[in-house]
Amino acid sequence: MHRFYADSESPESGRVYLSPEDAHHALHVLRLKNGDAVELILNGERYHAGLSLEDSGRVSAVLDSLLPDTEPKIRITLFQGIPKGDKMELIIQKAVELGVSTIVPVMMSRCVVRFSDKDAERKRERWQRIAREAGKQSGRCMIPEVCLPCPLYSLADHIAAAGNTVVPWENCIGTGPKTYAVSHPELHSLGIVIGPEGGIADDEIAFLRTQGCEPITLGPRILRTETAGLAAVSAFLALYGEME
Repeated sequence: MHRFYADSESPESGRVYLSPEDAHHALHVLRLKNGDAVELILNGERYHAGLSLEDSGRVSAVLDSLLPDTEPKIRITLFQGIPKGDKMELIIQKAVELGVSTIVPVMMSRCVVRFSDKDAERKRERWQRIAREAGKQSGRCMIPEVCLPCPLYSLADHIAAAGNTVVPWENCIGTGPKTYAVSHPELHSLGIVIGPEGGIADDEIAFLRTQGCEPITLGPRILRTETAGLAAVSAFLALYGEME
């Protein structure tokens, strides 16, 4: 079944309008017709709905029944050291599919990529579009937020908002996701900090510790930056029962 984001609710009870982008896709790409069954995402909920093509060119839908919630009960914020090339796009896409709620691109000392303010905003807009499409494809009930790139030493407010935060680090031994989950059985919010290529510098780990972040291990193997975050997210979602 085709899935769309609803733009807003209209005065008529139970009728919503597709966003302009989704309306164009429905009409001119998928060539849907009146009455076709679709899935609508509106205000953090999913609905079964019937499509209606209006003379004005707008596309509306009448909500039928509420569908099961797909959002994880644990809210995960991924702090991702900005990698080279287009790896960030892959990370955002897959993190959204897994269930991450917020992605904060982080500029660290070992990041090769540097952005001007204008470039950073342009990148964020592209990354947000990728998050939107990944959320729609995977049936998310909300569109995860991709924040503007942020220097590591300006992360204090983001870390505080994320709650408990862990830092997978190759020099940490003894405490992995399972041990952490056992010691935090009622966790509702989690931040995960991932370094770029080359990892996180010692002084950056020291700063993160001052912000309450706890280093953990992801095992004896060294994971690439585009692997580490997704592995950590998957491990914690499984440990907290989100993959049952």
